[in-house]
Amino acid sequence: MKLKVCGLSNPIEVKTCVSINIDYCGFILNYPKSHRFISLDKAKELTKVNKGNSKFVGVLVEPSELELDYFSKLNLDYFQLYGSYSLDKLIKIKKKFEKKIISAVQIKNKEDIYKYKSIESESDIILWDSSGYEESLSWDYNWLRSITVKVEKMIAGNITIDKLQNLKGLADTVDVSGALETNKVKDINKIKNFTAEVKKINHAN
Repeated sequence: MKLKVCGLSNPIEVKTCVSINIDYCGFILNYPKSHRFISLDKAKELTKVNKGNSKFVGVLVEPSELELDYFSKLNLDYFQLYGSYSLDKLIKIKKKFEKKIISAVQIKNKEDIYKYKSIESESDIILWDSSGYEESLSWDYNWLRSITVKVEKMIAGNITIDKLQNLKGLADTVDVSGALETNKVKDINKIKNFTAEVKKINHAN
């Protein structure tokens, strides 16, 4: 089980994640409704942190071509895209901006799980997430048990430390944000404790 910490907003959070080998560090780049949103200048600052073995992810909600262009200049490994994308559009984005793609599939009901099929071939990671953008909502993660994909599976949506054991084997990566916050601010101790639990589960297997 790998871990993505999303919604990072200051250097100490990023440096902490890198120091404990978090797999993916996520930054909310164009969605001001989220309390985790950061400005372009802040994004430039944070993505200049030495990322070590971590991968940097720019989270984008229906970005314009102009947004894709200037965010592509950041030190990012992935674009995480929310919205409706055709295979042709994903191909063009990957080719033009030279970023890997995390395609987000938002879940309201079980049928939504299968939306990945239309974009799987041009996605590097499929992320199944809740239908809420700025808030963490729960959905039935067990719907993923029957899903087999050729790419990495990532799961998000109100994932808390007590749920980790049950998520083992469901997805390659868990994507966490709210569970790592205190009063809507990332809590370094929560990040460390969550990471330790993931490592413990991995070690046991």
